[in-house]
Amino acid sequence: MLPKEFIDYTAPLFGEERWQRYLAAFDEVTPVSVRLNPFKVKDVADMALQLPVIGALTDRQVPWCLNAWWLKERPQFTLDPQLHAGAYYVQEAGSMFLDTVLRQYVDRPVLMLDLCAAPGGKSSLARAALPEGSVLFSNEPDRRRCNILVENMQKQGHPDVIVSNGYAKDYARTKLQFDVILTDVPCSGEGLFRRDNSAIAEWSVANVMRCQQLQRQIVSEIWPALKPGGLLIYSTCTFNTHEDEENVMFIRDTLGAEILPVDVCPEWNITGSLLAGFDAPVYRFIPGTTQSEGLFLCVLRKPGEWREDKPEKEKALRNAKGLNFLYDGMPHPTQKGKTVIPDHAEAMLIDHCGDYPHVDLELPDALAYLHHEAITLPGDAPRGYVIVCHNGMPLGFVKNLGNRANNLYPKEWAIRKAVR
Repeated sequence: MLPKEFIDYTAPLFGEERWQRYLAAFDEVTPVSVRLNPFKVKDVADMALQLPVIGALTDRQVPWCLNAWWLKERPQFTLDPQLHAGAYYVQEAGSMFLDTVLRQYVDRPVLMLDLCAAPGGKSSLARAALPEGSVLFSNEPDRRRCNILVENMQKQGHPDVIVSNGYAKDYARTKLQFDVILTDVPCSGEGLFRRDNSAIAEWSVANVMRCQQLQRQIVSEIWPALKPGGLLIYSTCTFNTHEDEENVMFIRDTLGAEILPVDVCPEWNITGSLLAGFDAPVYRFIPGTTQSEGLFLCVLRKPGEWREDKPEKEKALRNAKGLNFLYDGMPHPTQKGKTVIPDHAEAMLIDHCGDYPHVDLELPDALAYLHHEAITLPGDAPRGYVIVCHNGMPLGFVKNLGNRANNLYPKEWAIRKAVR
């Protein structure tokens, strides 16, 4: 049951036809979409061979995102080893619109910050869309949500990604200056009502207004860390104009930002501004109109002349002194006596897993491995540390003792569902 105050506000905002389509969308099957990891899936034409679970279910490409697809049905993603290998990411289609934005406005290596990044969908998309040579800081202020962010960014496997836990004010205190900052800010979550009953239960007018003020605070605090001429991408997963258009006007009028247009196709059915008298380019995804959940996005440019600096990861880390880093994009093996225990990150990285032998596992053994069970490798498998794979995709390390292989998959990542 939608809250009455939400209906009273949103129905007139949408207009009768759009509102009725929105209500009808609650009775439809929520579309499922995935985005392939181009660093691990090299040949999309052979997707059915490389990713059997996904390739058999692909329906249509998501038009505003490269290498993204809607599926005919939702498979048991947890039981697909290639999801855990980072070959693809399950992501709501509307949030993939960031791909169009980055490919339009970023054509050279940049230093980018995703300020509110967990669980990692937009960050992993950004790393795939950014020109090679870019460096991405993927940050999550809420410490409780950081573990899933680290897991997902490690699985994507790109070395030029840094995961941190901090607030906008923490970044503003550093010497970092970003070319692009994504502020996918905490919001009232109206765009998630179709799939998340808890978002409905937590909604209130008072919370909408609290979110509006928090969003303004976040943007104001991170603004000094954006280069003159740099891009701020502001997004929410809500519909109301208090958190959307009114905040865009705040950024424009208070901080002097210029609002930039994004090239879109009419058949995508993206809705523009719903605020009377506001005709600047903003982009709103509404269930029933666009094949997605709810999203609002606007691209803004900071005043001043943009200075091109080649991003250097080590320099960026030095300039980020004082931040809490959870992952720096590189493996960190553990020394235990004379033994060097490899870091799981080394198996995930796209450029750093060639020094260990690889053994491919059939599906039952691959799932047992992901369930953190001991497995037995074939008799001719080399002893010592081995990277186990499925369909050629690395899953992680084992230490092969011959009669058994000690499972080194991170315990906190182990799939919980019984696989035998």
